[in-house]
Amino acid sequence: MGSMSIWHWAIVIVVVAVLFGGRGKLSSIMGDAAKGIRAFKDGLSDDGKKDATQDGVGALPRTEAEKEKH
Repeated sequence: MGSMSIWHWAIVIVVVAVLFGGRGKLSSIMGDAAKGIRAFKDGLSDDGKKDATQDGVGALPRTEAEKEKH
């Protein structure tokens, strides 16, 4: 276990080829992840804007007075 055998080097080469080989697969994966995170943040901010426009009233009425108000 002191030195790396041919199988260790073969596995390392395969992993490097998958990550960095051909048209930037790693960068495209990271770009897709960034788009997903951005879409998630936009969705959260849209929900925040909708809640703010309801004059502080949540999605469901919490008290009898709020139920009568709507």
